[in-house]
Amino acid sequence: MTKIVCVIPARAGSKGIPNKNIVTLGGFPLIAYSIAASLGSSFITETIVSTDCSNIASIATSFGAEVPFLRPDEFAQDESTDLDFFNHLISWYDSQSRELPDIFIHLRPTTPLREISVIDDAIRVFLSDETATSMKSVSKVAESPHKMFFMKNNYLVGLYPNEKRLEYFNLPRQAFPSVYLPNGYIDIVKPSYIREKGLLSGSKIRGYFTPYVTEVDQEKDLSILRREVVDSKVSSLTYLKKNYGENE
Repeated sequence: MTKIVCVIPARAGSKGIPNKNIVTLGGFPLIAYSIAASLGSSFITETIVSTDCSNIASIATSFGAEVPFLRPDEFAQDESTDLDFFNHLISWYDSQSRELPDIFIHLRPTTPLREISVIDDAIRVFLSDETATSMKSVSKVAESPHKMFFMKNNYLVGLYPNEKRLEYFNLPRQAFPSVYLPNGYIDIVKPSYIREKGLLSGSKIRGYFTPYVTEVDQEKDLSILRREVVDSKVSSLTYLKKNYGENE
């Protein structure tokens, strides 16, 4: 049987929104939505929150997650990467003589309104692709980066200096290939690949299209989400209301 563990990273520091990972949304702390999406999954058997904060740890456990350690400060800085906390997690497994799971499901608290069925379908797709080294959920971007510029000494400079078409940035968008942006709905990584290669994603990143989602980065995003959640029937919120009551 494939062993699948969900990891939810939730450090305390946040400059855009103080205490962002536990800010209230629809009567529940933001992190509770990701925990609910994991606990409701038919594939995920363990839900771990990686945090440097005892308060976040307490909230996470109250909603059913495991917090078996507090992440060291050195892996919870503004410049800390996803690879940093995954390496720390793998080291913790080794220190506990625990067998690594086959895959880690990475759910960020900042993308709360997820459908549990979408999480399960993404896992199903990944498991069926033996060549994939990882998976990222994506949304199609309306505008190609070929139409974008750097600013240098007050002058615009195209992002693709080796593009052979003159003034390529003035071409219609149909002249460029479609591009896709990771949206934080779900990422999947292989701990064995991280250990062997020192890389998080690898060269065979399976793309998975998901419904539109609002990510929390700034206060305006939180305001949008608070409007969206009022009439939301998303299954992660339904799970919370069913198991923890109406916390309005």
